[in-house]
Amino acid sequence: MDLNSASTIVLQVLTQATSQDTAVLKPAEEQLKQWETQPGFYSVLLNIFTNHSLDVNVRWLAVLYFKNGIDRYWRRVAPHALSEEEKSSLRAGLITNFNEPVNQIATQISVLIAKVARLDCPRQWPELIPTLLESVKVQDDLQQHRALLTFYHVTKTLASKRLAADRKLFYDLASGIYSFACSLWNHHTDTFLQQICTGDETAATNSLERTLLSLKVLRKLTVHGFVEPHRNAEVMEFLLGVFERLRQFLECSRRIGTEKLCRDRLEKTIILFTKVLLDFLDQHPFSFTPLIQRSLEFAVSYVFTEAGEGVVFERFIVQCMNLIKMIVKNYAYKPSKNFEDSSPETLEAHKIKTSFFTYPTLTEICRRLVSQYFLLTEEELTMWEEDPEGFTVEETGGDSWKYSLRPCTEVLFIDIFHEYNQTLTPVLLEMVHSLQGPTNVEDSSAVLIKDAVYNAVGLAAYELFDSVDFDQWFKNQLLAELQVSHNRYKPIRRRVIWLIGQWISVKFKSDLRPMLYEAIRNLLQDQDLVVRIETATTLKLTVDDFEFRTDQFLPYLESMFTLLFQLLQEVTECDTKMHVLHVLSCVIERVNMQIRPYVGCLVQYLPLLWKQSEEHNMLRCAILTTLIHLVQGLGTDSKNLYPFLLPVIQLSTDVSQPPHVYLLEDGLELWLVTLENSPCLTPELLRIFQNMSALLELSSENLRTCFKIINAYIFLSSPEFLQMYATDLCQSFCDLLKDITTEGQVQVLKVVENVLKVNPVLGPQMFQPLLPSVFRGIIDGERYPVVMSTYLGVIGRVLLQNTSFFSLLLNQMACELGQKVDQLLGNMIEMWVDRIDNITQPERRKLSALALLSLLPSENSVVQDKFCGIINVSVEGLHDVMTEDPETGTYKDCMLMSHFEEPKVTEDEEPPTEQDKRKKTL
Repeated sequence: MDLNSASTIVLQVLTQATSQDTAVLKPAEEQLKQWETQPGFYSVLLNIFTNHSLDVNVRWLAVLYFKNGIDRYWRRVAPHALSEEEKSSLRAGLITNFNEPVNQIATQISVLIAKVARLDCPRQWPELIPTLLESVKVQDDLQQHRALLTFYHVTKTLASKRLAADRKLFYDLASGIYSFACSLWNHHTDTFLQQICTGDETAATNSLERTLLSLKVLRKLTVHGFVEPHRNAEVMEFLLGVFERLRQFLECSRRIGTEKLCRDRLEKTIILFTKVLLDFLDQHPFSFTPLIQRSLEFAVSYVFTEAGEGVVFERFIVQCMNLIKMIVKNYAYKPSKNFEDSSPETLEAHKIKTSFFTYPTLTEICRRLVSQYFLLTEEELTMWEEDPEGFTVEETGGDSWKYSLRPCTEVLFIDIFHEYNQTLTPVLLEMVHSLQGPTNVEDSSAVLIKDAVYNAVGLAAYELFDSVDFDQWFKNQLLAELQVSHNRYKPIRRRVIWLIGQWISVKFKSDLRPMLYEAIRNLLQDQDLVVRIETATTLKLTVDDFEFRTDQFLPYLESMFTLLFQLLQEVTECDTKMHVLHVLSCVIERVNMQIRPYVGCLVQYLPLLWKQSEEHNMLRCAILTTLIHLVQGLGTDSKNLYPFLLPVIQLSTDVSQPPHVYLLEDGLELWLVTLENSPCLTPELLRIFQNMSALLELSSENLRTCFKIINAYIFLSSPEFLQMYATDLCQSFCDLLKDITTEGQVQVLKVVENVLKVNPVLGPQMFQPLLPSVFRGIIDGERYPVVMSTYLGVIGRVLLQNTSFFSLLLNQMACELGQKVDQLLGNMIEMWVDRIDNITQPERRKLSALALLSLLPSENSVVQDKFCGIINVSVEGLHDVMTEDPETGTYKDCMLMSHFEEPKVTEDEEPPTEQDKRKKTL
C-alpha cells in the first residue's frame, strides 16, 4: 500500500464502517477484512489513530483493527504475517508520542503495545522499556499519565507469560527496573499526600491516578518478578512500607471532601494495597513469613478494634478478613502431625501465628464477628420487608464470599473456629447459655443478637458435635421458639429453622423427625415469606438426609406438598421459583410413587410456568428436573402428561433451537425416563426421535444418554420404531464408528445387539451395512477385549438366530477378503475359541457356546476340525451357568427363567420401571 494514497481510501472506508446504516456498514467491513493481509495496511491504521484531528469513532475503529491484526498476523509463522520491516516501523511509531487525549483510545493503544511487547520484547524491541522509563519522568501531565498507563499494561502482559525462558526474562526486567518503579511510586504517593493536606483535591485526584498506576506496576513486579523475593531488600522494604502507606491513605479518607471521583480512586488504591499483600501471600507464602505478624496486627486492629471506626469501608474490611483467612488456612504454615517432619520455614510461620492468636485475641475476634458482623443491618431488615425474595437470594450468596461482607465474615468465622475450636467452643457455648429462654419481642437488639449467635452455632455445627446436645436443645428450647408467632420474632423463627437444617445431618435423632415435620408444616403457613422460603430449604435438607424414612414423612406429605405448591405460586423471582421447584423435586424423588394422589395441582401449573419462563432458561432447567422426578413417581400414569411433556422434550433436545444449549442435558434425561415409564409407544413419542440424528452428529458428552434413549425405543416397540428409523440410525452409526472412542463403539454395538435380540429375523437386514466391519474385527483379532466381546455378541446372535443371513454374510466377506468360505469360517471359529476369555459376562459366554454349537450339525469338514475347541468353549460355558439346586441336589441353568415374577421391592429400593419389566420379559 502506498501510504499517502491509501490513507484517504482507508479513512473513507473506516468512516463508512462506523455508520449505523447496514447497507453502508457491511460493504465497508468486507473491504477492511480484505485489506487485513495487505502490506502497509497497519501503517495506514497507525497514521489514522494517531491523528487527533480525525473523528473519535474512526480512530477507535482503527485501533481495534490494529489490535486484532496483532493477534492474527504479527507472529512470524502466521499466514500472511507482517514483514519484519513493517513491524519495525510500527514498533517505532507506537512509542513516538504518549499524548493521546481520549482515555478510551489511550487504553486501547496501551493494550496493543503490550500485545506487541508480549511477542517482541526484549529481543526485537529492546528500546521499549527504556523509552517508557524516560517517558514517565516527563513533566507534561498527559504524556506522563499515558506512558505510565502503557508501562502498566506492558508489565502486566509480560508478567503473565509462563514459559521458563520468558519467566527468566521477566526476572531480569524486574531486577533492572524495580528501584525506579519504587521511587516513581513513592514520588507520586508523597505528592498526593501533600496535595490532600493542602486541600487541593483536583490536583490530588490527578496525582492519585498516577499513584494507582505506578502501584499496579509494582504489584506485578513484586509478585511475579522474583524467584525468592524475601532475599531482595528493596522488595521487602516496599512490602513492609505498605502498612504505613495504608494507614496514611485510610486517614486521608477523613480529609477528603465531597468529590466522589477522588474518594473512589482513593478506595481503589487502598484495595490495591491489600491485593499486593494477598497476591504475594498466595504466590510466595514462605517469603511472606516476615509479614505475617504485621499483617495480622494491621487487619485485626482495623476490623476488630475501635481503630477502624470512621475510616474503614466494606470492601476494605472484606480484604482484611481475606488476609486473616489466608494466613489462618495456609497449608504452608501448618506443621505435620510429627513436628520433626516439618520444614523450619513452616515451624517459623506456625510459631508467629500461635504467638499472635492468643486466647484474648481469639475471644475478641469471635465475639466481634458474632455480635458485630453477624448482626442483620438496617439495610438488610429493610430489604427483608420490601423485597423478601431479593433478601433470601442475597443471604445465599454462593461464591461471593471474596467480595461481599456477610458471606466473607461467615467464612472467616468457620475457618478460625475450625483452626482454634478448643479455644473458641467454650466462648460460643457461653454466648448460647446467656440467651436461654424466650427473648422479649420488644427488644429488637436482643432478637438480633440471638439471631447472630444461632447463626454461629449453625456454621460451627460439625465442630460442636461433641459439645452440644442438640436433641435436648431442640426439644427444650428451639421448638418453643418456632411457635412464637409475633412478627418481630420472625428473625428468630427463620434462624432456628435454618439452624436445624445445618444440624440435621450432623446430630439429630430419627425419633424427633415427626416433631420437626410438624414444626415445618406450621412454618410453611407462616405469615412471613422469608420464613417460609427458609423452611422449604430445611425441608429439602431433611428429606435429602440419609436417615430419612418415608413412613415417618407420609402423614405430612399431602399438607406439605400443598403448602410448597402454594409457595411456588406465590413467589415471583426466577431464583426463588427454581429453589422451591428443587424442594418439590426432592420430595417427589424421595417418596416416589406415594406422590401420585397429590400432584394434580402441580401438573396443571407446570405448563403455565413453562410458558412464563420463556426468557429464563435456568428456571426451565429446574422445571425439567421436576418433570424427571414427576415422571418417575407417576410411572405409567405419566402418559397423561404427554400433551405438555412431549413438546417440552421436543424443544429441549432440538439442536436447531437456541435454548438447547441450556436444556439439552436435562431434556435428554427427561426423554429417557419418559420412555422407561411409558406403557406404550405413541405416534407423538415416536415423532420426537427425529431430533436424534443431529444429536448423534454432535458426539458430545451426552452420547451415552442418547444410546440409552435408542435402546429404550427398541425395548418399547421395536417393529414400529425400526420400520421408521432403522435406515437413518444405521447411517448415523456407520458415521459414528469412523471417529469414536472404544467405549462409544461398544455402546453402538450394544444397540445393534439389542435390535438383533428383539428382532432376530429383520434385525440383521436392517443393520447389514454395519455387520461387515464387525465380522472383519473378529477375523483381524480386535485388540480391545471389551470391543471384541461385543463383536462376538453381535455375530453370535446372527449365527444362532438367523442362520441363512449368517451364510449370506459369510459369502459376502469371503468375496471382499478374497478367501474361500470354508477358510474364512475356520479362521473365525479359531479366533472365537482363542478369544473366548475376552468375554466376561456369563450371558455372553453362554451365547457364544450356543452359537458355536449350532454349527456342529453341519457336515462341513472345517467345523469338524474345530470340534475340540467348540466343545471346550461349551464346557466352560456350562461351568459358568450351572448351579446346584439345594432342594433336589441336581444342577440347573441359573440363567434360565421358567416364569416371570415381579420382584419384591423394599422401601429403600426404587420400584421397577416399565422398561425394567420389558427387559426382564425379553
